[in-house]
Amino acid sequence: MALGALITPQDGSVQTDLHLEFPDNRLLIDLCGEHDRHLVLIEQVLGVQIVRRGNHLSILGDDPEARARAGEILEALYERLQSGRTVEGADVDRELRMGRISEEPDPRDGDQLEMFLGGRFEIKTRKKPVEPRTEAQKAYVKSLFENELAFGIGPAGTGKTYLAVAVGVTMFINGLVDRIILSRPAVEAGEKLGYLPGDMKDKVDPYMQPLYDALNDFLPGKQVAKLIEEKKIEIAPLAFMRGRTLANAFVVLDEAQNATTMQMKMFLTRLGEGSRMVITGDRSQVDLPRGVTSGLSDAERLLKPVPGISFNYFTSKDVVRHPLVAAIIEAYEADAG
Repeated sequence: MALGALITPQDGSVQTDLHLEFPDNRLLIDLCGEHDRHLVLIEQVLGVQIVRRGNHLSILGDDPEARARAGEILEALYERLQSGRTVEGADVDRELRMGRISEEPDPRDGDQLEMFLGGRFEIKTRKKPVEPRTEAQKAYVKSLFENELAFGIGPAGTGKTYLAVAVGVTMFINGLVDRIILSRPAVEAGEKLGYLPGDMKDKVDPYMQPLYDALNDFLPGKQVAKLIEEKKIEIAPLAFMRGRTLANAFVVLDEAQNATTMQMKMFLTRLGEGSRMVITGDRSQVDLPRGVTSGLSDAERLLKPVPGISFNYFTSKDVVRHPLVAAIIEAYEADAG
C-alpha cells in the first residue's frame, strides 16, 4: 500500500527533489515530531532538506540515493503510525541505522523467534515493546533466543544488558522460564564498599541499580516488587551465586569483565536444566586489581570453539545513547590504539 503518494514532474524534467503526500494530517504531525525534530534528525544524518507544506513533504538534496532513503524512512515511520504504534526519536534512529524492514503479520504470542523471519524485530514486554536499533543488536537478540549461553561484548551504551533483560522478561511472561536472575560483581571502582552506610543489601544495591532500572522499564513497579518478594526475580552480587544450581531460569551476568577467572568458571557452571544464561561485559572497563586476569577475557578465549555458545560483539557504531557517547568512546579507543 502506498503510504506517501509520490508526486513526479509531468514535463519530463529531471527530478532534483522528492515529493510525498500523507493523507492523515494528525499522523503527519506525529511523524514530524515536536518542533519537526524527527525531520531534523533525518536531515542531519542523510544530508537532505525536508520541507513541509500542508500534508506534503518535499525532500531536497543533490544525492538521489539520500533523497530516496529519506523517503523510505518517512514512509516506514508513517506506516508504523498507521498500525497504531508511536514514533519516537529512537524509532527514527533505528530506521536510519537498519533500513526498511518488510512488514509481516505480527508473531504469535510467545513465538518471539518468528520476528526474525522477515517481520518486525520486536520484543514484547508488559510495559512496552523493545526493538533492536542496529544490525549488531538484532543479531544479539536473535542469539539470545537461539542459544542457551550467549556473550555480549562491547562498549557502554550499546544495549547489551538492556536487551538481555528485555528478552528475559518476555521469556518469563510467556512461561519459558520460571525465574529471572540478574547478577553483577560488586567490585569497588575507586570507592570502598565497606564505608557505605546500611546493611549488606544497602551496600550492594547501588551496584545493582542499572539492573533494577532495566526491569522497571519492562514491568510495572508493583509487579517488580512482588516478583522480587516471591523470589521470581533475584538481583544479587556474583558472590551470592556460589553453590547454586540455576534451573529453569533466565540468568544474566552483567559487567562480567570485573569477574575473576575463578568467579566466571563458578558462574558458568551454575547453568541448570531449562535455563538460559547471558554474559555481558566491556573489556575496556576492567576494575579488577592490577595483575588479576578478567574472567571475561579467559572465557572468551576458552569457550569460542564450544558449540552452542554464541559471542556477539558491539562497537561505538552500536551506541544508542547520546551521540556524544559514541564520539567519546572513539576518542578513547584512538588514544589507546
